[in-house]
Amino acid sequence: MVPHLVTALNGPLLDLEKKIIDATPAIERWFRLEWQDHTPPFYCSVDLRNAGFKLAPVDTNLFPGGFNNLAHEMLPLTVQAAMAAIEKYCPDAKNLLLIPESHTRNTFYLQNIARLIKIFRQTGLNVRLGSLSPDIKQPTTVTLPDGSTILLEPLVRSKNGRRLGLKDFDPCTILLNNDLSGGIPQILQNLHEQTLLPPLHAGWAVRRKSNHFAAYDEVARRFSRLIGVDQWMLNPFFARCGEINFAERSGEECLAAQVNAVLAKIRRKYKEYKINETPFVIVKADAGTYGMGIMTVKDASEVKDLNRKQRNKMAVVKDGLQVNDVIIQEGVHSFERINDAVAEPVVYMMDRYVVGGFYRVHAERDIDENLNAPGAHFVPLAFAQQHAIPDFRAAPGTNAPNRFYMYGVVARLALLAAAVELEKTDPNPET
Repeated sequence: MVPHLVTALNGPLLDLEKKIIDATPAIERWFRLEWQDHTPPFYCSVDLRNAGFKLAPVDTNLFPGGFNNLAHEMLPLTVQAAMAAIEKYCPDAKNLLLIPESHTRNTFYLQNIARLIKIFRQTGLNVRLGSLSPDIKQPTTVTLPDGSTILLEPLVRSKNGRRLGLKDFDPCTILLNNDLSGGIPQILQNLHEQTLLPPLHAGWAVRRKSNHFAAYDEVARRFSRLIGVDQWMLNPFFARCGEINFAERSGEECLAAQVNAVLAKIRRKYKEYKINETPFVIVKADAGTYGMGIMTVKDASEVKDLNRKQRNKMAVVKDGLQVNDVIIQEGVHSFERINDAVAEPVVYMMDRYVVGGFYRVHAERDIDENLNAPGAHFVPLAFAQQHAIPDFRAAPGTNAPNRFYMYGVVARLALLAAAVELEKTDPNPET
C-alpha cells in the first residue's frame, strides 16, 4: 500500500527525486566506497517524514524493535542480509545469544523477538534468549498472541568471568535488542573473545541524538554536493540544550533561545522556497526512545509556560531516566496519509542493506505531531516492489518504486551517519 500525499510533491522535492533517480549509479558507487571506510551498525531503523517539499530522517534507532511489522515477503532478503552481517564478526558462528528488552508483558514487542529468532535460525544459527530481567531466575516460557512460544533464560557469566552465555550455551556472538536506557548492566561489561552487537556505547546510557545528527550533518553535506541539491531538503536543523531541568523549571532560557534560533532558520528556508506551512520544532530528550519526552513547539514562549502535566511528561523517559539534555529539532510535516490518517515511513536495515519497512499510522495525531505514541498501527511498506530498482522513465512524483528508492537512499544516509557517530564516540578506538 502506498499512501497518498495530501499535497502533491511540489518543486523542491520533485527536483530532489529527479536528481536522486538520475544519479542512481553515482549514488550506489558512493555508498559502496563509504562502506569501505565505515562499518555499518549491525541493524538499524530510521523514521522518515515526507513533507512534500522535504524528506528527512527524524530518528535513528540502533536497537530496532518492529521486525514483526515487516512484510513476510521481505524475509528472504532479511535472512541474506543477516548472513552478511554475522559473517563480518564471526564467520564460523554457531550459537547466537539474543538479549531482549525486559518488559515481558509487551507481547507486540515479543513478536518482534520471535521474528528475529526466525531470521537468525534461517541463517544456520542456534538462537537462544537471555534476559536481563531480575525476574527471570529460571527458564520461562512466554506465549504469544498467535499461540507460539518463546523461552527466556537467565544470563550467566562463565566460571572465569570472561564470557557471557546461558547454562550449557556458549555463544560466539551476542546480539542486543535492548537499548540500555536504564544503564549498562555489570553482566555485559568486560567480555572477552565474544562480539557484542551493537556495542555498549550504542545504548542510550551513552548515546546522544545530537551526536547522531551532527554526524548526519556531515554525511548529508557530502551527499548533497554529490547530487547537486540543497542539503536542507534532506536534513533537519537542530540544536541542543544541556542544562534543562523540567521538574525545577531551570534552563528554560537556554531552551527558549535554542527554539528561537532553530525556528528562525526554518522561517528563512520557508521564505526562500515559498512554503506557506507553519514552522515548528520538536523538543525531545537527547537520549531515549519509545516516543517519550517529546513535544511540538511553534513559539519559544511555549517552553516557558509549561504546566505541571507537561513538565512531568518531559522530565522522565523510559526506565525512569531523568531528562537534563534535550535536542531541538526542526519539525518536518508528514503529508502522507493512509485512510485519512497521518502516516510516516520507517525503513529497516541490516548491515548495509535495506530489508523492508512499514508506515507508522496514527488516526489521532496531526501532521506536526509525533506518531510514535499509543494508538499507532503499522502497515508494511511495499518494498518488495523492486525498491532498489528505480524506474528511470517515470515522471517525478508518479512512481511508487521511485518513492521507496528515495526512502532507502535517505535511510542509508542515516545509517552511514550512525556508523560515523559510533566511530567518533567509541571509548576504545582502535589504534
